Amino acid sequence: MTTDLYIGADAEKVVVSAHRVRTRTGRARYRRTGAMIEAVTEPPSGRTREVRLAYAGRLALPLLLASAILAATGLTWWFPAAVSAGLITWTWRRQARAAQPAVFATPRDDEARVLWTEPERAALTRAVAVSYRVRRTWPALGGMVDPSLADHSLTRALDELATLLARRQELRRVRAGLESTRDADIPADSPARIAADLQRERADELWAETGAAANRIVRAIDAAARTGESFIREQQVAATARHAERSLARVGGAPAAESGPELADRTEAVITAYRELGA
Repeated sequence: MTTDLYIGADAEKVVVSAHRVRTRTGRARYRRTGAMIEAVTEPPSGRTREVRLAYAGRLALPLLLASAILAATGLTWWFPAAVSAGLITWTWRRQARAAQPAVFATPRDDEARVLWTEPERAALTRAVAVSYRVRRTWPALGGMVDPSLADHSLTRALDELATLLARRQELRRVRAGLESTRDADIPADSPARIAADLQRERADELWAETGAAANRIVRAIDAAARTGESFIREQQVAATARHAERSLARVGGAPAAESGPELADRTEAVITAYRELGA
């Protein structure tokens, strides 16, 4: 595996590759987090064909004027005209592409993995989301974690998970095909049925093995996130306790309640004396 891992998800698939994931239609922005680069689809621009034509027309006018001025100065007329036409064409294609929903191209690289089935796509998407939680804990862990080594391990875990999920996707297809042979109207001792049963058992074994391996990776990533987050919460609680200790030390004990009773006694004495004078 190369240093970087590109992951792009659209409405129909998830693409995982060691090389840049490109769009077939629409636009995507790239968000790098360590060695992982996630390609995030952008919504369509909403520009209709009429809007794009109007924009191209407004762009063509100043370009034609500039071409005419350059031609008048003695420059060959076809050069500025060709540049103008190329700029208008490039702008038109760019806007037309942006107006479409973003769909990633299927890589031609044999090592790239493309997940089409919903369970496998959902599993990798959840793992990527949890990986962000893991990365957010590293600054608070300080010298306890080497961010470079941790980033390499986490990226490699996601790459291995994508490979396992791609295998499970293929096994899902194979198992579905073998399952359809159960009701085939052929003798029970037919060599074809026996062969299908043997392959079904083998497919089930591989399904269990890949599932267990994928679950180990998912659990490890989730455990790393929960452990780091728990440590951060523990540190926050400890900081709150220390702050409370300092605050309580400044406040000290409760003062003696002398002024209140004294005021009540004096008030009662004044009222008593007033009543005696009135009597």
